[in-house]
Amino acid sequence: MKRIGLIGFGFIGAALYRAVATEARVGLEIAFVWNRSPERLSEIPRALRLSDLADLKSRDADLVIECAHPAITIEHGISILAHADYMPLSVTGLADDRLRAALVATAAANGHRLLLPRGALVGTDALFQWRHMWRDVTITFRKHPRNLDFARSGQREGEIDRETVLYDGPVRGIAALYPRNVNTMVTCALATIGLDRCRARLVADPRLDHAVAEVEAFGQDGSYLSTVKRQPAVGVSGTEMIQSTLRSVMKATSRLDSMDFV
Repeated sequence: MKRIGLIGFGFIGAALYRAVATEARVGLEIAFVWNRSPERLSEIPRALRLSDLADLKSRDADLVIECAHPAITIEHGISILAHADYMPLSVTGLADDRLRAALVATAAANGHRLLLPRGALVGTDALFQWRHMWRDVTITFRKHPRNLDFARSGQREGEIDRETVLYDGPVRGIAALYPRNVNTMVTCALATIGLDRCRARLVADPRLDHAVAEVEAFGQDGSYLSTVKRQPAVGVSGTEMIQSTLRSVMKATSRLDSMDFV
């Protein structure tokens, strides 16, 4: 049975832990759980708590999942990939080309994989399969200001009283401004035409009671792909995030359903 390690025990990390611990269909074991604030791990058996990420190797995890912050990938991604497969949910950490190249090289040298979850990106397979054919790709997010983290942007939630375009430009630029909100944008860029050519638009609208993600891709041969998804939001994530992530984890560990799409 494959063993997974969880870094972060917030909304998503806790939900993943409970799914693995209680749902037999998942067919996985917990190797360890680490959280920046150890006191939040009271429901975790002591034997499964990891106090120092430097001791990760001793837990023999097959897959380590980051559910905390892009800083984990920056600070620990290379050491994780030396010992296990790695799935960062904070994909904005991969907007640094040098870091991403180093992570891929480390994974290849050690027989491991850097795995990017699909998350909220509808049509990931189609986008990725045609990545060499796309000419232009735009991904647009529309969200209520309360579902955005303004900590790095210099903007304030209370200042937005109407539909406002907060950003319109290359995905690389928005990754630094809204690292907790635009993981799907970075995923889209990496799956298609890259961080500098893929266009990102972030729109805050206090009239919205849901989040909207729109993708438009134009191919060099005249092909066209368009998707629109409307989803209730919890914090900075959509309500589908838990099941989407669990699905990615199961596929990453070869836990396919009896009937599946590959």
